[in-house]
Amino acid sequence: MSDYKKKQMYSYLIVLSICSTVGLQCWQTLFDNFSVKVVGLDGYHIGVLQSVREIPGFLALLVTYVILIIKEHRLSALSIIILGAGIFATGLLPSFYGLILTTMVMSFGFHYYETTNKSLTLQYFDELTSPLAFSAQRSYAAAASVVVGIIIFFIAPLLSYKTMYIIFGGLIGACGVWAFTKNPEEKNIIPQKKHLVLKKRYWLYYFLTFMAGARRQIFMAFAIFLLVKKFGFSVQDITLLFLLNNGINFFINPSIGKFIVKYGERKLLSIEYFFLIGVFFSYAFVDSKLIVGVLYVFDNIFFNFSTAINTYFQKIANPRDIAASAAVGFTINHIAAVVLPVIGGLLWMVDYKIPFLAGAFLSFISLCFVQLIKTEQRAL
Repeated sequence: MSDYKKKQMYSYLIVLSICSTVGLQCWQTLFDNFSVKVVGLDGYHIGVLQSVREIPGFLALLVTYVILIIKEHRLSALSIIILGAGIFATGLLPSFYGLILTTMVMSFGFHYYETTNKSLTLQYFDELTSPLAFSAQRSYAAAASVVVGIIIFFIAPLLSYKTMYIIFGGLIGACGVWAFTKNPEEKNIIPQKKHLVLKKRYWLYYFLTFMAGARRQIFMAFAIFLLVKKFGFSVQDITLLFLLNNGINFFINPSIGKFIVKYGERKLLSIEYFFLIGVFFSYAFVDSKLIVGVLYVFDNIFFNFSTAINTYFQKIANPRDIAASAAVGFTINHIAAVVLPVIGGLLWMVDYKIPFLAGAFLSFISLCFVQLIKTEQRAL
């Protein structure tokens, strides 16, 4: 089974996953402080920007048609180039409408890479090795993010936001150009359908994907904003949290992959949603800076468990449906993500607790539906 690490696609996706994760971390670490302290945005503006950021994810189904004219692995590399370009330009346009433009560009790169990454991983690795491949990508990306987090921590007091966005965006774009020149393709891969695939028997996967998108968006749009707005976390504070998160993720991700192989997706996702109920509920009522920081770390750790939704789909899907279904799944994931931040931003203005209580409720619903997962486990 260790032969899966010898595939060229294994190292190719690890490199691009590092770029994708590090790019999002750089953008996110700087964004809330940049938007509040430099651009002067409030909760409503943040909600609008987060909704804009998810529009490309909503349009991920177009990947099915883009790969008609460009090979899927090349689209992955091109997406990283676009991600780098969006980050590069962020500091150059310090206004609300400038952020709308750069956020959209950055987001197209990030979401189209994530769509193709999921598709390629499920195509090139089987049921026993895909959880391990996904976990390896997350683990290496977490390790790289630790290094980048340390760099941001030390250069943030010395450099402007503009300079930091230019440096990190340029480096990520350069890595994308390098990857575009490589060819990790294998000839024996099952051909993929070149049209949209939406099947009734995949309904549970679609539902869990939709709910995961809603949960994720509450976290992405409002958890960090809560830390900055209510508890006064600085760029260095947020960076330290990212360092801690990624340090933990580096060590636990390999275990998550092995857990899925040995015990199955239902048990892992049940653990995730059970604890998320408490995490979201606590966000709404905690007044301690230390405790809310701990909650954020746990919240971030549970993101890694979402791999189980993808590996569950692999077990129930026709192998020819994977690429098209990955695109459809990403679109479904982002239906709630496009709408929730704006609604959540308005509700935040009424009471900041409301978005987090909604997150607790959504986690409870997800916990109930996860129990419907029925797959056979094979020994590791």
